Amino acid sequence: MRVIGIIFGLALLGGCGVYTFSGSGLSGIRSVAVPQFENRTVEYGIQEDLTAAVIDQLIADNTLKVVALADADAILRGEVVDYKRIAYTYDKNDNVQEYKVNITVSFALEKKDGKIVLNRNGMLEYGIFSASDESEIEGKARAVDKLARDIVDETTKSW
Repeated sequence: MRVIGIIFGLALLGGCGVYTFSGSGLSGIRSVAVPQFENRTVEYGIQEDLTAAVIDQLIADNTLKVVALADADAILRGEVVDYKRIAYTYDKNDNVQEYKVNITVSFALEKKDGKIVLNRNGMLEYGIFSASDESEIEGKARAVDKLARDIVDETTKSW
């Protein structure tokens, strides 16, 4: 029985290493400003929705404090580069049952001195909505929420 305990203890120690809850790329960054994302698509208002969702996610995550541009250690800039609504699933009569909204963004985290800490191009997320009882607004909101979570995860947890 004692041998099993020793083996279990060694296995636990072998799997442990130096671990931190702060992002390695975040040295010296404690606060961030998030100017409104740019919109390179014809989808009206998508930049406001995404910017607000990213700020909400940053506040909820609480790794970085969201502050005004003048007070920030870094700036998170982004742009919506593509927006598409496509048919996703069909019924037996070839009628669309669900649509999928694809949104693609690029973003960068830049220190106040101009050094790029993180640069991500072509991040894609999607939101699915029912053709029969939902609208594109629900699909867009789902995609925006996923993107906001992904952007914050990439920004704060890129260890």
